[in-house]
Amino acid sequence: MSSTYRDREDAGRQLAERLTGLVGEPDVIVLGLVRGGVPVARVIADRIGAPLDVLVVRKLGMPWAPEVAFGALGPGGVRVLNDVVAARLGPDEIAEVQRREQAELERREARYRGGRPPLDLTGRTAVIVDDGLATGATARVSVQVARHLGARRVVVAVPVGSQEAYEMLAAEADQVICAQRPPEFGAVGAYYEDFHEVSDDEVNEALIATA
Repeated sequence: MSSTYRDREDAGRQLAERLTGLVGEPDVIVLGLVRGGVPVARVIADRIGAPLDVLVVRKLGMPWAPEVAFGALGPGGVRVLNDVVAARLGPDEIAEVQRREQAELERREARYRGGRPPLDLTGRTAVIVDDGLATGATARVSVQVARHLGARRVVVAVPVGSQEAYEMLAAEADQVICAQRPPEFGAVGAYYEDFHEVSDDEVNEALIATA
């Protein structure tokens, strides 16, 4: 039986109880996926005594089907390509999508980093947090980006997710912690009483609060 979270902070509190094994571990960093994952991640970072940062990832979608990703971009010039899907596009098409998404990634990075140094995960345990997993596609590319940024170990932690997404991520990450995996999943928002769209200001406030 699945239960409902009051809001993302409540989800973070309940999820943090499953992450107590990370308390006191050196080099742990909690990464909120922008934007909905950040309020969840902030609570977890507070509870386990780890620094909080954001991971800005942009999926590279097919021009005629943006939800189908042929790759992803991350900070520091990281690009992950799915060669099988990308092979269906010409170089100009790839370049156009990448240019657009790179511009949005840079805008968000500038907005959220606020002059802080670039994200460096070398030798660290990266705990990637989102507010839920529907397809798991964003979390999957986030794991790949974290490894490109030097993470020694990658943990994905979410309050709720589909069984399919959980299994896919279990093959990518070192550990996946998913508090609820309802058999009939539906949408992430169905498991929250308050699932408002997180604003840029909320993201920045969370980062300042844990700085």
